[in-house]
Amino acid sequence: MTTFPVPDPDVDLVLPCLNEAGALPWVLSRIPPGWRALVVDNGSTDGSAELARALGATVVREERRGFGAACHAGLTAATADIVCFCDCDGSLDPALLLPFVAEVRAGGADLVLGRRRPQGRGAWPAHARAGNIALARMLRRRTGLRLHDLGPLRAARREALLGLGLTDRRSGYPLQMVVRAADAGWRVAEHDVPYLARTGVSKVTGTWRGTWQAVRDMRRVLAEPPTPVGVHTRAGVQVPAPVPSPASALEPSRGGTVQ
Repeated sequence: MTTFPVPDPDVDLVLPCLNEAGALPWVLSRIPPGWRALVVDNGSTDGSAELARALGATVVREERRGFGAACHAGLTAATADIVCFCDCDGSLDPALLLPFVAEVRAGGADLVLGRRRPQGRGAWPAHARAGNIALARMLRRRTGLRLHDLGPLRAARREALLGLGLTDRRSGYPLQMVVRAADAGWRVAEHDVPYLARTGVSKVTGTWRGTWQAVRDMRRVLAEPPTPVGVHTRAGVQVPAPVPSPASALEPSRGGTVQ
């Protein structure tokens, strides 16, 4: 039997959500005890927000459409020391974040990512996997980080993440987080996690068009020059960290409204 670390009550889990009513009950049931679920409703029309609230989650509204907009609204609404991210479509088990949080808390890493390992033929379409491989290679050239995946399952300290000055509000948000963390000298860890077939249809990688639009967003992020560094706290130590570059910054998010 797998033994997990004792849950840390000072953890917020950001769950970007757009019409995920079919997956929400399972996802929320898998959140470790003591953690707060921040379901960021990004314009759902299937009752996702109402269902999440009924199941005990804190609902954050973000009207501006975009995966990055939803993620950042959740980050700005978070108050816990450590913030985790997970898709809300049932493809990833939030309980897998327990050792990620323990690693960040112990100072073993500043950002921990999940490397998705598909379970079954329908878990990860070929076009989405091909796009991910291409981006991982470009990321290695840009940062030197030998990562294999840019998956959404991740954990880091809230203040540290806010200090990165993330500006992308679309599909490039997860990549920009890793790029700016690398620029700031963060220790980035990657661990295998099982990747299940999602519930419903993907808004990003469900089609070739959606996949390559996401790749385009991420290529734009990789083309940004290294941003100037400021002072940022990493695991209690003052270290360099990037600040937004006026030339490449997108319109800032309006933030989310907690309900």
